[in-house]
Amino acid sequence: MNTTPMKLVTIVCEAYALEAVKKLLRDVGARGWTHFAVEGAGAGGERSGEMKEFANVQIEVVLQPAAAQALLEHLARELFPHYGMIAFEADVRVIRSAKF
Repeated sequence: MNTTPMKLVTIVCEAYALEAVKKLLRDVGARGWTHFAVEGAGAGGERSGEMKEFANVQIEVVLQPAAAQALLEHLARELFPHYGMIAFEADVRVIRSAKF
């Protein structure tokens, strides 16, 4: 089976940052992504999902390495100063790379 190396970028942020993140995803050329509500705890304390507007969301996107790097740079420069969020990337191998 042929696979292609790509990057999985995961972003966890306040729900009201979702539209700004989706704009950045489009700007770097992401062809699709998945987002869902999450709960957890971290340096900022515990966040529950009881009130949708104050919940956290997790966004996952698979990108070419250069696009992943651009996304992380944009997030750090443009959104990290304004929203509570984290982001990280991981190496993945995909089938049907034309989808990404």
